[in-house]
Amino acid sequence: MTTVADTRAPAPSSSALSDTLVVTWRNLKRIPRIPELAAFAILQSVMFVLLFAFVFGGAIAVDGGSYREYLMPGIFAQTLAFASATTTVGVTDDMQKGLVDRFRSLPMVRSAFLTGRTFADVAYNAGILIVLMVSGLAVGWRVRDGVISFLAGFGLALLFAYAMSWLGVFVGQLVPTVEVAQQVAFTTVFPITFISNAFVPLESLPGWLQPFAEWNPVSTLTHSLRDLFGNPVGQPGDGFPAEHPVLLTVLWAIAFTLVFAPLAVRRYRDTSK
Repeated sequence: MTTVADTRAPAPSSSALSDTLVVTWRNLKRIPRIPELAAFAILQSVMFVLLFAFVFGGAIAVDGGSYREYLMPGIFAQTLAFASATTTVGVTDDMQKGLVDRFRSLPMVRSAFLTGRTFADVAYNAGILIVLMVSGLAVGWRVRDGVISFLAGFGLALLFAYAMSWLGVFVGQLVPTVEVAQQVAFTTVFPITFISNAFVPLESLPGWLQPFAEWNPVSTLTHSLRDLFGNPVGQPGDGFPAEHPVLLTVLWAIAFTLVFAPLAVRRYRDTSK
């Protein structure tokens, strides 16, 4: 029996940018289709605002201002750190459902699946951050250093979110199930968010924990946002993180991206073989 060879020319590969934008739009379209994802993420963050502002706020003294203004930048930083857990679960879910196999059959840049996910997560986190800021205004938080400083702080927060999303993308490819992804992600994120200056001044922590908390990326982001928004910073100390929190936060974001983005892309390519 004879066969006729398929003489069709292979479809040309799209550019990395166009492929990334397509995948980004695909991920963003899931938000209105599954509104519970955003609703519960916002609800969880607002719950933290209310609990710390009205339950614990009276017991925590902050030098130079109200605890509620001190608290909100910490809530922003915590929410963006926990966003990496959402990314981890989402990537694991896509891997389980065989989405990788579907993308492998398309003439597209392989890394677009990952970069599209990170871009969509940044847009998603920007929306949640805006809702949190509105909630903060309702409990007494204010921006006191002008529009330029506010925009700088907002941009720094999204840069941090982008870096953390690469951590989530990498970890999401390492675990076998969504259940395991949830456990691993939250176990990893919880220590770095609570061993920080997000909710309490550094001097209230045990002495042996203070160096870790001072250099913690969540602490540096929180301190940066307090500086840029004109909120009280407590007694941050006189070390490098206290004197240059914005620079250190940018360095943390660059380091996370440079480490975990190549690792995530390599892992994805190995999985796709």
